[in-house]
Amino acid sequence: MLSNDTRFIVDWPINRVLLMNDKNYPWLILVPRLEGLRDFHDVPREQEGAFVAEINHAARTLKSITGALKMNTAALGNMVPQLHVHVIARYDTDFAWPGPVWGKQAAVPYADGEAERLIQRFIQSAE
Repeated sequence: MLSNDTRFIVDWPINRVLLMNDKNYPWLILVPRLEGLRDFHDVPREQEGAFVAEINHAARTLKSITGALKMNTAALGNMVPQLHVHVIARYDTDFAWPGPVWGKQAAVPYADGEAERLIQRFIQSAE
């Protein structure tokens, strides 16, 4: 379940933006605030543009505040069937580089205050 591994950042018109509680990789999860979506093609056509625009806005903002070399964006949904999109800041120095982050290293939760500082930077930069 996403709520066990994330911290709330903000609700945008289409997506709820969450921070993955893993300081190995600055990592957002965007969850559409629309019921019953499992895959990209389930997003109603009239909301597709806004859905993708919010994903891109999240990626640009995260890249700007982290200085990441590369942004990875993925929607797998094999473990959590609800449509959600991972936006992960990557560096050529991170543990999993150049491979995917899944299953490479145990999550390291943010220490007190770290997540809150990143969340505030994201909110301020995303405005």
